[in-house]
Amino acid sequence: MQKVSLDALAREHLDRAATTSHGRSATTVHGGHENALRQTLLALTAGTSLADHENPGEATVLILRGRVRLTSGDTSWEARTGDLILIPPDRHSLEAMEDSAALLTVAKHG
Repeated sequence: MQKVSLDALAREHLDRAATTSHGRSATTVHGGHENALRQTLLALTAGTSLADHENPGEATVLILRGRVRLTSGDTSWEARTGDLILIPPDRHSLEAMEDSAALLTVAKHG
């Protein structure tokens, strides 16, 4: 069994994101591209985003801290610490409205 402190990872990667020119930092917490299930911690500084991209499978994003906006087509959802967003199976983007950390969980269909 392995234990991971998401709070500590969020702090670490928010610090890293603040020192990069693109304002982002991420790390795989569990799984990887070769696995069906992958969990990734994302940290974004206020005003930065993950540009419009495809959804690789069933996916959720759990906001660990901060506030974000997920946009898909003409629809957008705002989420804050403790909120879970079910990511639509369409192209979408994620913008940090304030310094934010989130846990992205993706289950790829084989």
